[in-house]
Amino acid sequence: MKGPDPVRHHPLGASKVAVTALSFGAAGIGNLYAPVNVAQAAGAVDAAWDAGIRYFDTAPHYGLGLSEERLGAALRTRPRDAYVLSTKVGRLLRPATGEGDDLANGFAVPATHRRVWDFSADAVRRSIHESLQRLGHDRIDVVYLHDPDDHAREAFQHAYPELERLRAEGVIGAIGAGMNQTAMLTRFVRDTDVDVVLCAGRYTLLDQSALTDLLPEAAARGKSVVIGGVFNSGLLADPRPGATYDYTAAPPDVLARALRLQVVAERHGVPLRALALRFPFGHPAVASVLVGTRSGHEVRDAAEQLARPLPADVWAELRAEGLLPDDVPVPGER
Repeated sequence: MKGPDPVRHHPLGASKVAVTALSFGAAGIGNLYAPVNVAQAAGAVDAAWDAGIRYFDTAPHYGLGLSEERLGAALRTRPRDAYVLSTKVGRLLRPATGEGDDLANGFAVPATHRRVWDFSADAVRRSIHESLQRLGHDRIDVVYLHDPDDHAREAFQHAYPELERLRAEGVIGAIGAGMNQTAMLTRFVRDTDVDVVLCAGRYTLLDQSALTDLLPEAAARGKSVVIGGVFNSGLLADPRPGATYDYTAAPPDVLARALRLQVVAERHGVPLRALALRFPFGHPAVASVLVGTRSGHEVRDAAEQLARPLPADVWAELRAEGLLPDDVPVPGER
């Protein structure tokens, strides 16, 4: 069973923005967990471009703006109409006093700024303006509300309407929300006119909770879903003791399940990460899989694994082994 074309473009909802099936998540080049040097960051973006990836996602949160700065610099010489660029709003960066690093927030950068949660309409415009300055670009194609979990009232009453106005003005091409949960994303799909939602970690080989509410609602309403975190922060890329699941050490039962998934994958002669990358495309609402990468090697591997032919019966065996429920759609069934 041949894999999806990583460079095929899929529209985001009813917008004019279309993204490649495989997309580049730029948190890694913002020094997520460990430093990445300038050359390595640029090499990762170059490798993505060479692999045909044309959708690049970042956020002010990633490395206190470092991700935006590096991604913008790496893309600046590319034809602007040839790629899609997204960033996020919800955290403003403000100068901080004192010394230290940002490792408490997961990024190996000096703590030169502090994050200020703000989903007001004014903050949305200020955030986009500041992101454009860091990126060195004159436009952003997609803007997501970033992790509004604890700011629902402000996000729905102020931030979302402002994004809608910016879309109507032609300042941005598509709008959405990005979160690690499905309930509020489903509310955005149902109660607003978002084009896309970015759902991280909730539609993977280990967690199909997005199938309960978000994915059926998106499909019914013609909205697109970008799936992030397909490796559940590392476990499905390399299941072993000490591997992380949802940003913490994997619980024993989850690790055991991942190891069982790996046994089935290897029995069919494919790496588990190939199954993890392919799995979300079984659902019609999924437009792209967003993979966080920090090196050219990781980018090339992701593109190769997504395009890798898979035995048609591998999904049937995962169901037979009780590793996938029978009602979960898999690639090749639609």
